[in-house]
Amino acid sequence: MQYRTLQRKPFLHTCFALTAAMLLITSPVCGQQQKPKKKQPPFRWVNELKQELPGVQHATFRSPSMKVDVGYCIYLPPQYSAPQNGKQRFPVVYYLHGGRPGSETKSVRLAEHIHKHISAREVPPMIYVFVNGGPVSHYNMPDREHAMGEDVFVKELIPHIDSTYRTIADRKGRGIEGFSQGGRGTTRIMFKHPELFCSAAPDGAGHATEKRISEENGRESPNLVFIKGDNTYDLARKYAKHPEPELRILIHVGTKGFNYQNNLAYMEFLKSLQIPFEQLIVPDVPHSAMQIYEKDGLKIMQFHADNFRRAAQKT
Repeated sequence: MQYRTLQRKPFLHTCFALTAAMLLITSPVCGQQQKPKKKQPPFRWVNELKQELPGVQHATFRSPSMKVDVGYCIYLPPQYSAPQNGKQRFPVVYYLHGGRPGSETKSVRLAEHIHKHISAREVPPMIYVFVNGGPVSHYNMPDREHAMGEDVFVKELIPHIDSTYRTIADRKGRGIEGFSQGGRGTTRIMFKHPELFCSAAPDGAGHATEKRISEENGRESPNLVFIKGDNTYDLARKYAKHPEPELRILIHVGTKGFNYQNNLAYMEFLKSLQIPFEQLIVPDVPHSAMQIYEKDGLKIMQFHADNFRRAAQKT
């Protein structure tokens, strides 16, 4: 028995050695098969819409400040082009995409769900505008050329949309929504400009990063520093001191998204400031705007529609 045991050890060591060698060869870390990281495409203010989507058009306008063309995608509901509605005006939801850098095509596939619910008359007709957030999505970067993403949206795109399409050109017919980076942008902009929007629905925003920016005087990373106070925490504190006009807010997030816990923490923060909001927690959904809309997009649209109805009744 002892001899057999001793004789098996070299065999086992050989097996382990061969197995380890195979793992090293096939390992993406040690072998030659490691996939390079996918490079982000270079930022462009105008991006081609490469797919046909119901009711969606791609268009551009000339930025007065930058002297360059800026792209956007716009969803027009079927009722917009109906002859009998030639004078009817429609509310607008501005959708801020996730990720960096910006592109007006990043979240546009949501129009499939938007069109489905409007066509089924589950919600009143609304226009959706898909925004290009600029090189550092939805932030102003005054030290960089052509990088004032927030100003291009707030000061230039909104007036262009109101002058080009039959919108309700007032806060009572204007909403803002966004996912991830766009959720961060939505939260910052809604608290900065409550005079522009009656309805706001940030989704899956990275509030942990925004909290760090607040605590580190605008610093997100060594190479990325924003204006002090331009974050979802400091702007909420500022709004809480003078909460006018009243914002109706829906915070929505999937329970399997990596920003789930910090969204719960941000909700507690808003409660501490006595800022009212509604919440939509979507079970078993990861960090995905499409999957949020597949499950509960109708509820988000109904939230906006209800706010537009309430605002119209007050005037």
